[in-house]
Amino acid sequence: MGFQLHGRIVIDMTIHVITGLHIGGAAGKLEIGGVDSPVLRDPITQQPYIPGSSVRGKMRSLIERIYGRDQNQSIGKGVSIHMLKRTKEQTEEQYRQEFRDNETCSIFGVSGDQPAPHPTALIVRDAQLSAASAAKLKAARTDLPYTEVKWEATIDRVTSAATPRQIERVPAGAIFEGLELIYNVYEASNLKHFPKVLQALTLVEEDYLGGLGARGSGKVRFELVRVYARKGSQYAVTEFALPAPAADEDELTKLEKRSLSANRESLIDWVNQLNLIAHNA
Repeated sequence: MGFQLHGRIVIDMTIHVITGLHIGGAAGKLEIGGVDSPVLRDPITQQPYIPGSSVRGKMRSLIERIYGRDQNQSIGKGVSIHMLKRTKEQTEEQYRQEFRDNETCSIFGVSGDQPAPHPTALIVRDAQLSAASAAKLKAARTDLPYTEVKWEATIDRVTSAATPRQIERVPAGAIFEGLELIYNVYEASNLKHFPKVLQALTLVEEDYLGGLGARGSGKVRFELVRVYARKGSQYAVTEFALPAPAADEDELTKLEKRSLSANRESLIDWVNQLNLIAHNA
């Protein structure tokens, strides 16, 4: 059965690092500074970046958790995710309807060996360290290029002996640009689930991104830079009107006005009025 791309909703954001951020890189990169847990870096610029897969994976994990989805699909190394699977008793139409009703699989997709009414709806791009943040961190002469080293220790509960380790983090205050979410609309169920994409981003803000969140790392905030939609075969663009910052506003006020939380409800209303699918068929 074929499918049609009716349109796309594109959300361009920046990520503001509120507490030190650790998204781990390969352990083999010890030559950078000899830390136990290095961050992921761009191999050309050596600057840290945030992979789209880290943001998307965290969004999926939190949506699965809040809707109580079973972790029924192993993806290796003791990690399991929720995956909708067609049973022998289900007809194709019954499975398709279950897929449409399942927010996790409708948004994030299923494995290639499972049937699906449409391709993955959500695409998430990598975010790069902003030029201003890179210059600020370089001038600060941090422990390592663009990053800090946080010492932690594991305490033996019997002997009280401490085993120290070094955690590399992007310092608080850094800004990453170009986090782009592309939400493909193939059918009405995609529009129904769009608010859950925004809910997932809010859940990430309330939780943490990357590792070591229970110990204080990874608190972030999302700032909307541009939101627009493309509709129909003509691929016409419709813009969402973000609040315009005043010249005398400080950075914190500008961030609050363009934060995800401040614009979430109006963004949902805007999408509902787009009529990306005629008559919401």
